[in-house]
Amino acid sequence: MQFDTKIAVVIRADLEPWQKLNVAAFLAGGIAATFPECVGEPYEDGSGTTYLPLIGQPILIYGADRPALSRALERALARDVRPALYTEDMFRTTHDAANRAAVRAVARADLNLVGLAMRAGRKMIDKIVDGLRFHS
Repeated sequence: MQFDTKIAVVIRADLEPWQKLNVAAFLAGGIAATFPECVGEPYEDGSGTTYLPLIGQPILIYGADRPALSRALERALARDVRPALYTEDMFRTTHDAANRAAVRAVARADLNLVGLAMRAGRKMIDKIVDGLRFHS
């Protein structure tokens, strides 16, 4: 199946494995919350047990260093694509309001980005992540 949109998650490659998983989970949540139409139907197994729905389209995960993350952010904003973001400061907070305060305290150019997620038209995402490689 071909989708008109793409979901891309860009994660800083030098993070610890638990941090990468944490960042990816939070960023995917931001996409699901902002674009409820990308969430599929609930699952049900053969025994009739029901499970929560998932995002119903592939999520492409890229690795990047700090400059590449900043470049992807600027490319997204220049194309009016509003990304979800995760900064290194957010690892030291314990709740959503503190996360928002940590981001608000830093000018965009000084954000210590560890992850971004965005959903937009396929070609638009391709331009934003141009030069990045899939995370390995």
